[in-house]
Amino acid sequence: MLEIKNYSKSYAEGKKAADDVTLTVESGDIYGFIGHNGAGKSTTIRAVVGVLDFTEGEIYIDGHSVKDEPLECKKVTAYIPDNPDLYENLTGIQYLNFVADVFDISAKDREERIKKYADTFEITDSLGDLISSYSHGMKQKVAIISALIHNPKLLVLDEPFVGLDPKATFTLKEIMHEMCKQGTAIFFSTHVLDVAEKLCNKVAIIKKGKIIASGTMEELTAGQSLEEAFLEVANEE
Repeated sequence: MLEIKNYSKSYAEGKKAADDVTLTVESGDIYGFIGHNGAGKSTTIRAVVGVLDFTEGEIYIDGHSVKDEPLECKKVTAYIPDNPDLYENLTGIQYLNFVADVFDISAKDREERIKKYADTFEITDSLGDLISSYSHGMKQKVAIISALIHNPKLLVLDEPFVGLDPKATFTLKEIMHEMCKQGTAIFFSTHVLDVAEKLCNKVAIIKKGKIIASGTMEELTAGQSLEEAFLEVANEE
């Protein structure tokens, strides 16, 4: 579903934020992308979702090139950034309907999906309020619901649990599991290694822009915790 081939990204000073990154996320995967701050996680994610331009390497989503067929890629992708930047002059329901319009979701489907997820995240009563009045956690919940409205084939998340309360975190994890059972591919970065270990079936570790280890959770941990494996690999490098 997501294929990154030899992707690199350099900035003006010549430093490579991503260096020959290659990985594959298949349908049904929950793929964790872990590394220290500044390792290249967000740079790679932003290239995947079309926010950041790149010239080195290729990225394919559902067989379509992110560079050559960006619209086809965006039709099947949902992106939840670490700091959701929503239209704060809209109410929650106005924003969700706006996103549904972008993806041409029918009135019936959007109503059902918005109700389902708003009830699940317990924000139904607040959807009529302006987004500017929401807390960070509330904005994150609206961003999550907006990402799920069109039933994406690929869900990309950058630190998705930041700002969520424990119940919302549990709810999001349950939704991710359910989506993967239905064939969605999920690719997400996180600093919370305990969560990644319990949630992911595959993981990649990135350091200074390079993938230093990747594979199934069993292959990488080999009887250790993910935290122990991460520290061991990172220190070796």
